[in-house]
Amino acid sequence: MAQGFDAAAVLVMDGQVVAGVAEERIDRKKHSAAFPKGAIASCLSQAGITLEDVDELAHAFDYDPYRAMYALDPISSELYRDVYSREALLLQARKYLPGFPENRILHVDHHQAHAASALYTSGWSDGLVVVVDGLGEAHGATVHEATNGQLHRLLRVSARDSIGILYSLVTFHLGFDFNADEYKIMGLAPYGDPDRFRAFFEREVRLLPDGGIEIPLLHLNKTPEDRRRYRTSRQVLCSQLGPDRDPDEAITERDRDVAAALQETLDRVMLHICGHAAQVTKARRLALAGGVALNCTANGKLLASGLFDDVYVQPASGDDGAALGAALHQAQVHGEVRNQRMAVPFLGPAPSSTDIEGALKAFAEHISVRSFDSLGETCQVAAQLIAAGRVVAWYRGRMEFGPRALGHRSILADPAHPEMRDRINAMVKMREAFRPFAPAVTVEQVDTYFDVPAGSELPYMIMVVPVREPHRAELPAVTHVDGSARVQTVSAKDNHDFHVLLRAVGQVTGREMVLNTSFNVKGQPIVNTPQEAIDTFLNTGIDYLFLENALISRRGD
Repeated sequence: MAQGFDAAAVLVMDGQVVAGVAEERIDRKKHSAAFPKGAIASCLSQAGITLEDVDELAHAFDYDPYRAMYALDPISSELYRDVYSREALLLQARKYLPGFPENRILHVDHHQAHAASALYTSGWSDGLVVVVDGLGEAHGATVHEATNGQLHRLLRVSARDSIGILYSLVTFHLGFDFNADEYKIMGLAPYGDPDRFRAFFEREVRLLPDGGIEIPLLHLNKTPEDRRRYRTSRQVLCSQLGPDRDPDEAITERDRDVAAALQETLDRVMLHICGHAAQVTKARRLALAGGVALNCTANGKLLASGLFDDVYVQPASGDDGAALGAALHQAQVHGEVRNQRMAVPFLGPAPSSTDIEGALKAFAEHISVRSFDSLGETCQVAAQLIAAGRVVAWYRGRMEFGPRALGHRSILADPAHPEMRDRINAMVKMREAFRPFAPAVTVEQVDTYFDVPAGSELPYMIMVVPVREPHRAELPAVTHVDGSARVQTVSAKDNHDFHVLLRAVGQVTGREMVLNTSFNVKGQPIVNTPQEAIDTFLNTGIDYLFLENALISRRGD
């Protein structure tokens, strides 16, 4: 259970993950910070159990060791009492989970939870486990060595030197949302030149001999109010990088260059932290978690660095995934954890036939429905539509856990159509035109189009890799300005239905690949229910919706 930013619930039974849901998918509030009552109910419903069957609730924060630090001034003391304390959590548990024994509600250190989420879903008993985020209770990065399935901490980096916080501050400086829009900077960076602001970032982000980092810019905030709002740090950003960008202003060359230098700095920091730990431990396997591990560009740099034989990024690396780690940590404490590589995380609810029938009936005046007898027939029709340049919403099976739509709640199109990227951005996603879309490709064909070894499995859409030079021009909708792509590989063993679809697309286009983006519009969580799917379809420029084996179009089309 993770309460706070990206609240979520994950259910582990007999050491195995059986369900996981972010609260935003239930309450429909992007990055919901609410107590995850809806997510808990969904997990229990999926498993067919009740709260009385649950042995423990594990919360992915433990602020008790920092009580004295929060008592230093009245404002932080009040924050601790009302938000961070155990009593604050128990008050919510009494309200939303009445009757659950309070002595079975436990706390797990935030970075310990992230580390457990990476190690115990990697399938490895040994290797490096690195957690980098904005802020846990008091730290911004932690390095562990795993031996025989046990985590041993090697290094902690204080939140006063958090690369995640710096990245978020610059994101805010460039007119985007703090702790929410960092991925937009990642997309903007390839359009800029890092040379212009490299000296500033090299001065303000220092690499230390012990593998840690120091960020003097974040040390400048002296008063409690300054520290909460990073006011002095933000003043320095204005003086050194130019004024804050208003969100309604056009993006300038300055903004692109700042983004490029910031992303280069993050790449440098991740290579330093992970590379130093690899040198010390001689480890050749790396598992990553924490919000910064969602930075696909930095992950791609680590993958290509040669420092490691394998790099695993836990697919729900943000705070929703801390719920996963807290539950797995407690399973490990009880000797029950099953350390196996996480399959594609289809851990959310699936629609029942009653749910689908009810949604179709609710929208009957606005839609036409054509049903098919099998997945194969459905995929053949969908493939023909995609090849013809149509934008298709694809909804089937259990919902994904984590930020990526991986083939169960997706919008799909042909990546070879030059106008497709702009069309989807303008008519469907309603988002910034500079942001790239991701390709989903069968594992059998990934090395044909992308510069990776044959058979490479990158199933979580969390790594940026180069598009092979001969194919860049033929894949304009998914090739970024720097010739890269955030690729997702699809295999028959752990993403069967989507693999069948890509094979069908390949029979029509010769290319087992689609553009894959999440089934939502700007500011909206990914759709959960069939009713949400139809409503979103009708209010966007999507051409067709496949709801399981039913093809839905607008009445009159």
